[in-house]
Amino acid sequence: MDPTSRPAVVIDNGTGYTKMGFAGNVEPSFIQPTAVAVNESFLNQSRTSSKSNWSSYSAGVLADLDFFIGDEALMKSRSSNTYNLIYPIKQGQVYNWDAMERYWQQCIFNYLRCDPEDHYFLLTASPLTAPENREYTGEIMFETFNVPGLYIAVNSVLALAAGYTTSKCEMTGVVVDVGDGATHIVPVADGYVIGSSIMSIPIAGKDVTLFIQQLMRERGEKIPPEDSFEAARKVKEMYCYTCCDIGKEFNKHDKEPGKYIKHWRSIRPKTGAPYSCDIGYERFLGPEVFFSPEIYSGDFTTPLPVVIDKCIPSAPIDTRRALYKNIVLSGGSTMFKDFHRRLQRDLKKIVDAEFLRLILELVGK
Repeated sequence: MDPTSRPAVVIDNGTGYTKMGFAGNVEPSFIQPTAVAVNESFLNQSRTSSKSNWSSYSAGVLADLDFFIGDEALMKSRSSNTYNLIYPIKQGQVYNWDAMERYWQQCIFNYLRCDPEDHYFLLTASPLTAPENREYTGEIMFETFNVPGLYIAVNSVLALAAGYTTSKCEMTGVVVDVGDGATHIVPVADGYVIGSSIMSIPIAGKDVTLFIQQLMRERGEKIPPEDSFEAARKVKEMYCYTCCDIGKEFNKHDKEPGKYIKHWRSIRPKTGAPYSCDIGYERFLGPEVFFSPEIYSGDFTTPLPVVIDKCIPSAPIDTRRALYKNIVLSGGSTMFKDFHRRLQRDLKKIVDAEFLRLILELVGK
């Protein structure tokens, strides 16, 4: 069948989650964690057996078949010791191509349930993805899945294009992409990435999760060690918000703890025993790492608004006004309540202070 008569398949592979569906749909058909659970018992058996042995061959076949992706992979790894959990993407880059190929296989055949030979494919890539990675992605898609056509787009450009199709925004702007594994500030002019001005910071959504996990552990919350990271991730997604002033927020929590403290209840994955914990300061301290990174790491102390303000002046001078005019937020970690308001306020303060400094310099001359 002619691929042009069917909608293209869109797969957006992120470090934390993968969004997949068909072109023309308003929302993704499926959103799954980018994780693969592989049965280690079959892999170990195939390694220890002789290559000519039938058991080695059968173990290898079973190892290729016995794996899970997404939420099923997380459940299998938590409830059984025989499955090894693999995250094929780290910091926006594919590190385990075997696991990534298995992940795509399940996305296409098990979730989307389509024949890859009948659809064009649109995949996304980080703005700093090496050409070799793009080449290997194309090799897998064309040789393994036999797709008729493939386009690998920069996810930041697609985020800007989404705003372009739903409003009167132009294809010139700055995309602040805060994902689970990487944070990039990408200036785009007329749909083309200004590669020399791309900036990134070593703080992303996973760091927020780790910080929340650390705070809960230091406070002595009784969370099972094997479930602490997953609990912190759920707390981040369900309860966290961005505050305007961290000092005032501490006072609010201290004066009215019953209003702001949330209670988290869950079940131990292996024993089924229930447990609970309280969620307090973590609600606003988690997202605060983007605006006050020194509370999380001493190695990087530059707030996100300052990095954005450094990125735009490094672009060509004729694009700077348009870049300041159109700042687009992308990525799950920008979805915290009032994140956009805090970012806009802090960035405006920086720009106004710089403008005032330039005026005073001109007056002094």
